[in-house]
Amino acid sequence: MAFYELRQYKVRPGCMEAWLDLIENTIIPGQTEAGFDITGSFRGEGDDSTYVWIRRFASEEDRKRLYDAFYGTETWKSELLPKVAELLDREASVITRIVPTATSALQ
Repeated sequence: MAFYELRQYKVRPGCMEAWLDLIENTIIPGQTEAGFDITGSFRGEGDDSTYVWIRRFASEEDRKRLYDAFYGTETWKSELLPKVAELLDREASVITRIVPTATSALQ
């Protein structure tokens, strides 16, 4: 069964532009290349501490495979993760798995 991850991040003060550069020019393209389905990327309107993105997975097996393909790499572990830690308050992240309702346009 397909599901989505709604990922809500708290961006550190003064870091929104650097975060958007990293996520939009490196992380999202890398995940898309690995096979992730990124369905949305958003910043807070008038709130530079809020960033939200949505990813779709066909199944739990699909999610596990994609996580391993991206988060298991040395590039993620040694290059990207330290940058993410500088820009985000990772402990304030909220990740929610959601499933579309019967009438949702996002099936």
